[in-house]
Amino acid sequence: MSKGTVNKVMLIGRLGADPEVRYVPSGSAVANFNLATNRSFKDKEGKIQEQTDWHRIVAWSRLAEFSKQYLHKGMRIYVEGRLEYRDWQDQNGVKRKETNIVVNEFQILESGGKGPSSPAPEIPDVTDEAGGGAEDDSVPF
Repeated sequence: MSKGTVNKVMLIGRLGADPEVRYVPSGSAVANFNLATNRSFKDKEGKIQEQTDWHRIVAWSRLAEFSKQYLHKGMRIYVEGRLEYRDWQDQNGVKRKETNIVVNEFQILESGGKGPSSPAPEIPDVTDEAGGGAEDDSVPF
């Protein structure tokens, strides 16, 4: 751990779609998916409002392969990772910025699309001991 610094994110939310898995030139897998979290608050009139926030999740190597196999739209999962800010240039030369959560651990809390009482599938603990995998800086996703 770096001296006196922490970059840690923990989220519980639902997948907005199945993970998209690609392979970088080195052969490492990278999975991308969006995770929705909700929060409630009172507006000026005292009415309870609900807001959904979407988080861009990136999983590398072994975690990407597990994501592809076990994660599906609607599933409720716990994700632990770190914030990563990236600047990159798209195909048209436009400068882009994005904020990702690079996963180092996830856990399925319940399966999606089959009702709230469906048990989560049995899978081994999924962690990335290497802290993010073999990332390829040339890949803007």
